[in-house]
Amino acid sequence: MATRRRPSIGTVARVALAPYLVALGFIVFLPAREAGRITGIVGVLADAVATVGVPREPAAIVFEFLANIALFVPLGLLLPLAWPRLGPITVIVAGCALSTGIELIQLAIPSRVSTISDVVANTAGTALGYLVATVLLVERAKRDETPTHAR
Repeated sequence: MATRRRPSIGTVARVALAPYLVALGFIVFLPAREAGRITGIVGVLADAVATVGVPREPAAIVFEFLANIALFVPLGLLLPLAWPRLGPITVIVAGCALSTGIELIQLAIPSRVSTISDVVANTAGTALGYLVATVLLVERAKRDETPTHAR
């Protein structure tokens, strides 16, 4: 009986990029009202911390910045897993370029607001994702170097 090989991590990462980019497109290009249905967690969290005395508006700004970081972590994670030869500068510049492109397109969407802070947060998220991918790849390499009988 033939055994089926599991797909490589690179193949899985390349396949995962497609739905991630589609979801990203919906989040960043839908009119603000519709996008808010997807990203409403920022308001929910801001309301929650307001109940313990934290001013809502500053909390919403912080949560939005953190959400923008989280939004781009998958990009920074998936790119080096999909194409391991991509270095950190290439991946981070790709995240920054994608974010800048998104912000420029959002200038044409009346209900959306383009900000430099979004580019900064998205780029930071890409860098964080790259860091996570690096740790995962290093751990995998260590595991692969361990003799089978030692596992």
